[in-house]
Amino acid sequence: MKHIFLIMSLFVVTVLGDDISQVAKKLNLFAGTKATAQWERIFSSQRRMQDYKLDSLSQDKIRELKIYLIQHAADSDQPVVPGL
Repeated sequence: MKHIFLIMSLFVVTVLGDDISQVAKKLNLFAGTKATAQWERIFSSQRRMQDYKLDSLSQDKIRELKIYLIQHAADSDQPVVPGL
């Protein structure tokens, strides 16, 4: 079951990647500015999610955004560097 969820998550990120990157940009969230553990910490805390205004998004968008930010975190295989 976990494999199916992972495959579906990767599919969503691939298909909607441009859309979710724009959501991240509008919220001033840049994946490469934090490591994976830091993004995990933000998404695991309601207070931190409010600080980043993530509580205004739907659960699906939050899930997509989390996957996108972690996949492109500073310590990932595909980091996104701000400004490039």
